[in-house]
Amino acid sequence: MNRAIPGKRIELGVCYYPEQWDESLWVDDYKRMAAMGFSYVRIGEFAWSIFEPLQGVFSFDLFDRAISLAEKCGLKVIMSTPTATPPAWLTHNHPEVLNVSKDGTTHHHGLRGHYNYNSSTYREFTKIIVEKLTKHYANHSAICGLQIGNEFNCESNVYYSDADHDAFREWAKQKYGTLDQLNDAWGTVFWNQTYSDWEQVFLPRVTPADSDNPHHALDEKRFVSDSTIRYAKLQADIIREHAPNHWVTTNGKFGHLNHHQLTNNLLDFYAYDSYPNFGFVFSEGEDDPLFDRKWSWNLSTVRDISSQFAIFEQQSGPGGWVNRLEQPTPKPGQIKLWTYQSIAHGADMVLYFRLRTAIKGTEMYWHGLNNYDNKPNRRLKEAAKIGEELKRVGENLFGTDYLAEAAILHDYDNEWDGELDTWHGPFTGKSIRSWFKAFQYQHIPVDCFTLDDDTTLDQLMTYKVLVYPHAAIVTPKRAKLLEQFSEQGGTLILGSRSGYKNEYGHAYMKSFPGLLSDLAGVEVNDFTRINKVDDTPYIEWGEHTVKAETFNEVLTILSEKTTVLATYQNSYYANEPALVRTSFGKGTCYYYGGVFNDQLADLLLTDTGLKTRSELTLPKTIELAIRASKDKEYFFLLNYSGEEQTITLNEPMNELLSDVTFQSACSIEPYGVMILTKV
Repeated sequence: MNRAIPGKRIELGVCYYPEQWDESLWVDDYKRMAAMGFSYVRIGEFAWSIFEPLQGVFSFDLFDRAISLAEKCGLKVIMSTPTATPPAWLTHNHPEVLNVSKDGTTHHHGLRGHYNYNSSTYREFTKIIVEKLTKHYANHSAICGLQIGNEFNCESNVYYSDADHDAFREWAKQKYGTLDQLNDAWGTVFWNQTYSDWEQVFLPRVTPADSDNPHHALDEKRFVSDSTIRYAKLQADIIREHAPNHWVTTNGKFGHLNHHQLTNNLLDFYAYDSYPNFGFVFSEGEDDPLFDRKWSWNLSTVRDISSQFAIFEQQSGPGGWVNRLEQPTPKPGQIKLWTYQSIAHGADMVLYFRLRTAIKGTEMYWHGLNNYDNKPNRRLKEAAKIGEELKRVGENLFGTDYLAEAAILHDYDNEWDGELDTWHGPFTGKSIRSWFKAFQYQHIPVDCFTLDDDTTLDQLMTYKVLVYPHAAIVTPKRAKLLEQFSEQGGTLILGSRSGYKNEYGHAYMKSFPGLLSDLAGVEVNDFTRINKVDDTPYIEWGEHTVKAETFNEVLTILSEKTTVLATYQNSYYANEPALVRTSFGKGTCYYYGGVFNDQLADLLLTDTGLKTRSELTLPKTIELAIRASKDKEYFFLLNYSGEEQTITLNEPMNELLSDVTFQSACSIEPYGVMILTKV
């Protein structure tokens, strides 16, 4: 697919639910949207019972009026298919469409996302409503594109209805062909799990120890992803048949879904829902949490899916359901900060959630730009200021690319395998957080890059440094690709528990790190989890002492081109190698037999020689992101601090938002944003 947002400049918009408000409010709402500089209004994703109030009875009158009025006010409309929330008549008359939990409990009507993708009944009703809606609005001049559903896999990313078990059985037949191959892939010889008839094959079910066969569980995630994409394709195909002039996307990023496959096969571009205030709720107990700054990593993962992407829900108020997710109100400046955070990382369209705060329902505390009283407030004023800025500068930034010389590698197999396997899964999240902090605080922009079977060496060679912390599953093809990257001059950084599993999650009969031993220049001769009752080991690297928490591997050197950088201390393996650097071809591979922490990631990044840009000297609280066209670079400076910060300029630069030229220094306000270009 094209994966490009149509237009010439970055534009704003807002989510709106005309069905939830008295029609007398619409005109004023639309006029205020336009006055704030908004171009788009997104509607319809939860309105199935409006479009089809009774089975087979269709009504588009309400949305016809709402869309025509929006167009008169100068707004473009993004229409959504309403399939994220089946109506009560459907779930009541056809309970087979409902999702079921692993223990067999049916998810009933009353929230959202309570359907299953594989119900033939639900798929048939989906076809009907999507076709009716698409045909009705195919040629409406106000509508610019369609969104499929809403936030696939949000409320649940596991599915255990009878239809899902049946579909999984057929999926497994297609994948393996024979029961012998399935039994081998799932290692069913262990604990007498061998299947002798296809009717015995189900998705994972409740077991005595509340744990699943790991290879079976890995395939479950692959199946859920394929089911989700198959359901999305059903809708995308209908839209492209009947409304070929409209672009197609979907929104949100949730688990058990290969978003790259979804986007590449079905969408014109990807859309994300960005709520940085979650960072203040889920700080993960770190001594130095990133809070809302962490959303730059989330946005990097989205940029990896779709280099041009949209934000369909940008946080604009405090967030919370009636029973959870308590979030503070954005401080003055934070809405602007978060908006430009999204733009800095590649967003070429930003829609706020939502214009009006709901006065009833589960999300009555999930605030939008308006409060209940509908009076002017500082959040509305802040959004209007952003709209005014983007009308002036959006054309400069639109379609530019994010620049990074380093990437943190990701792949779906290890993500999904690591959900069950605590011997590598939790390590990855911890290490990525530490590496992201190192890149952030050294002001070195970094990408997320997802490896798959189609990844080429040319793609990897656009980076100088790659970090692949704890990739347990590594195929021979992937191992060779990583070797070629280092041979051609790249720097690769690996961590413990790397390279020891095949594509099914079986352990290779090799010393760790398995297929990566030659590249890393080591093999593991001993290993241990760190017992909570023992003193935490540490490593010594020159004058630095670094804790070696969580997991330790004791390394044996295999290559004369390997240098020991650090050794363990205060343990039974004291003075044994812990961290090494190996010359491999023209490049370098670092291997650490542990889980990365903030200190070690910072030291290793420095050792690679990769440095921030020379044009600026920045304090720690400032994020640097760079977007570039063919002939110009835009330096985004984002201040996550509530205090004013001083920026040192090593050459004169112009600030795009204010059109002021600074010679040697400037200040950035609390939660402020600057976009600098070279004079």
